[in-house]
Amino acid sequence: MRVFVINPNTTESVTDHIRRELEKIKQPDTELTVVNPEHGPVSIESVYDETLAGAPTLELVRRANEEGYDVIVLACFSDPALDAAKEVSDIPVIGIEEATLHMAAMLGHKFSITTAFSNRVPTRELHTRLRGVESAYASTLVMNMSVLDMDANPEEAKARIQELARKAVQEDGAEVIVLGCAGLTGYAEDIERKLGVVVLDPTSVAFKIAEAIADLGLRHSKIGRFATPPVKEIK
Repeated sequence: MRVFVINPNTTESVTDHIRRELEKIKQPDTELTVVNPEHGPVSIESVYDETLAGAPTLELVRRANEEGYDVIVLACFSDPALDAAKEVSDIPVIGIEEATLHMAAMLGHKFSITTAFSNRVPTRELHTRLRGVESAYASTLVMNMSVLDMDANPEEAKARIQELARKAVQEDGAEVIVLGCAGLTGYAEDIERKLGVVVLDPTSVAFKIAEAIADLGLRHSKIGRFATPPVKEIK
């Protein structure tokens, strides 16, 4: 099985971080490739960043198809260009936000999501509606740390998450905490052990779902929403 993981931002330290953590959990026979675009935002913390990251991400989706991979993971919690990626791809594309929100709704009555800054709270609320899990959404926990800071300062990030998550459990009824950033990959185990509640690392969750989908030979339906777009001239 060959899994192609895309970090849609251009920061190689985040890509390396993701690769190290996924190497620990992949099946022995899984060939893992983790890449990032050469051009685009260094981090994704707004809809503007998502839009800038979209086209370079789609080029990597096309590359994975051309090189014969079995499944693709988009390792950014904003799922930039996810629907477009499903349209242009003949192999499954798994967004870490989409996959993990559904998993969180399965594992507890209510879940809370961490995010970098307060401007992303409305996006989290909108995405829970889009994914059909709004009734299980408890709250969004604002870390006031950039994506790059979360990646570079794991102990600070973990401490901040623990502080916010305790309040979410006590005040919002959260039973599951979702780490809403690929820069937090690998942090869930330490946080869960200290909090005593379920903590989900979306990159790891989506990666294992991707392996399962590839094992089962599943594909996106191409007869409607994710139908392959017609070839046309782009000027």
